Amino acid sequence: MKMSGIISMAALALATPAIAREPAIHPAVTTDPAPDAANPARMDAFVIPSGEGAMNAVMYVSAGSGVHPTLLLLHGFPGNEQNLDLAQAARRAGWNVLTLHYRGSWGSPGIFSFINAAEDAFNALLFLEEASTVAKYRIDTSAIVVAGHSMGGFMAAEAAAAEPRVAGLFLIDPWDPAQTVAALATPQGEAGWKAEVAGDLPPLAGASYESLTAEIKGDTQRFDLGRKLVGYGRRPLTIIGAERGIGAMARKVGADAQSANPNTRLMVWPTDHSFSDKRIALADALVRFLAGVAPTLR
Repeated sequence: MKMSGIISMAALALATPAIAREPAIHPAVTTDPAPDAANPARMDAFVIPSGEGAMNAVMYVSAGSGVHPTLLLLHGFPGNEQNLDLAQAARRAGWNVLTLHYRGSWGSPGIFSFINAAEDAFNALLFLEEASTVAKYRIDTSAIVVAGHSMGGFMAAEAAAAEPRVAGLFLIDPWDPAQTVAALATPQGEAGWKAEVAGDLPPLAGASYESLTAEIKGDTQRFDLGRKLVGYGRRPLTIIGAERGIGAMARKVGADAQSANPNTRLMVWPTDHSFSDKRIALADALVRFLAGVAPTLR
């Protein structure tokens, strides 16, 4: 090729506008937004009454004027991994985030049980929809999303299925009590469940292996995550399982969800139950899911 031809091609390349590519990691995961002096980000701690007790709660309030989409983020059993890095990423993306401890867990007043935790999750949703809460935190009630990890995934699904105004559901290696009950029929399954509960009881008031097991065995239809996801319908839903966690449960309930909603997104990643080596990827997946439900300026 002649030198003039090479020069012409180089000039053409320089003249052609570069195609904008989406960043590999969403900026909200890695970069703080510009401060807003008039409406700064903040954190409020308070108590939400629920049943005979209450939930110790924290609202991560997004900066900026106007209304904000809002995420309810639920931890698992007992809640050693609270996923607060996800809360911060969502807030940087322009979302308010409500986190909480269920009744009887980690110092919240009351007795812990799976039924109480499910009621707590739904009561937290109702709290976000109260007129006083909406006004105080400038909540966009058309853009409330629920996310949950492990047991919190089950609680998130039950609450979202019962509240049609929930705009999206994001489940992180969710626990399916129905599959646990099925496993209890084997000596290995029973031994595994006993060991799991024994290690998780210390921060839970009023709970025992016997009481918790009786709950999930006593009402198998209520404690069936696949049924909850079918009931959730065709609203946005992403499920991310963990291969070294309980990803097999995610695959099963994901198939159930896809039977009602073919657009359900199911992934199982090569990581542990706490996503210990996938925290950036997990935050990125959550923020991109939220952006699909309610795009923000960040």
